[in-house]
Amino acid sequence: MRVTTAFNRLLALPGTTVREVSFEPAQITVTVALRRRRLACADCQYSTRARYDTRTVDSRWRHLDLGRWRLLIRARLRRLVCPTHGVRTEGVPFARVESGFTRDVEDLVAWLATRMDKTAVRRLTRIAWQTVGAICQRVAADELDPGRLEALFEIGIDEVSWRKGHRYLTLVTDHRAGRVVWGAEGKDTATLDRFFADLGAQRSAQLTAVSTDMGPAFLKSLAKPAHAPQATVCIDPFHVVKLATDALDQVRRQVWNRLRAVDPDKAKTFKGARWVLLKRPERLSDTQAATLRKLRRHGGAAWRAYALKEALREVFAGDLTPSQTTQLLDRWCVKAARSPAWTRSSPSPPRSASTATASWPRSGLGSTTPGSRRSTTRCGSSPAAPTGSTPPRPHSRW
Repeated sequence: MRVTTAFNRLLALPGTTVREVSFEPAQITVTVALRRRRLACADCQYSTRARYDTRTVDSRWRHLDLGRWRLLIRARLRRLVCPTHGVRTEGVPFARVESGFTRDVEDLVAWLATRMDKTAVRRLTRIAWQTVGAICQRVAADELDPGRLEALFEIGIDEVSWRKGHRYLTLVTDHRAGRVVWGAEGKDTATLDRFFADLGAQRSAQLTAVSTDMGPAFLKSLAKPAHAPQATVCIDPFHVVKLATDALDQVRRQVWNRLRAVDPDKAKTFKGARWVLLKRPERLSDTQAATLRKLRRHGGAAWRAYALKEALREVFAGDLTPSQTTQLLDRWCVKAARSPAWTRSSPSPPRSASTATASWPRSGLGSTTPGSRRSTTRCGSSPAAPTGSTPPRPHSRW
């Protein structure tokens, strides 16, 4: 009697009473009985007192382990006749439909799956790796908020990859709530069209801002009627700075190729400066900072391109007002348009921030896809404070 009472408090399974506890070398089996008299359908809200029959075998569920012992829950369930689903086994409050695990186990596995890989989850919980995916599907279907697509005004769209970039997921984030509200496999226009189909024309009309990268697939879907043509497209600062970094690397290769034809030994030294130019100044080692100071003293096209890249990164430092950001971006566009090194690597540079996305179709700051005429930029987070040896900064708010 004391053992069953202790396990009744330990398990804390809602709506059950512990009747028997059996101990085995590597397993503990607890037999429980449901306290409720009404039978509830496992697939809907229907309940009744009428019993069709009682199952001839016990149902089993895996519960949270007690140290090295597996803990199994066993119960003899009844069956009922549901007007919608026919003859069904009654549902239990401590487990999901057609699951061999209790809710506590499935919630734990789903949380672990968001923090570690499947192999680690499998070894920790002692279940098969195929079962981990099935548990995640059940938990997501049960815990997914049905009102997650309500009151969406500012959203972010991006893709994530797995299997070394061969498979993609498109994710939509609610910026105000700070959580992912929708996801589907793929990263093309049709994938994002499915999101707007689920959202509906009425809720799509409430969108005021959409942050995304410069990929043409998402911008094409945003510009479609009844999607989000009225929303302001906000380009991710990461992708903006990445374009400047790619242009800088192109200038570096051009300088290296010209130098290799004149002085091959010096060209080898210059080729090793690739990461010096691409890394953030505050993340350079002492040796790399010394190399950057040499490049600054020599000047040339590589240093001018590096100065433009760092100046653009300062625009998105996160400590500026929107008007200051627009002013600095206009000044940066003027400098880029007048820079010989930049115009060689990025044809047709923009003349102002308002025309940046339309004037730089292939290798600059924008896209020729529909909706780019409204594209703006949002400030990112502030860069980390430099530590150790401080390398030279090309500009300070220039």
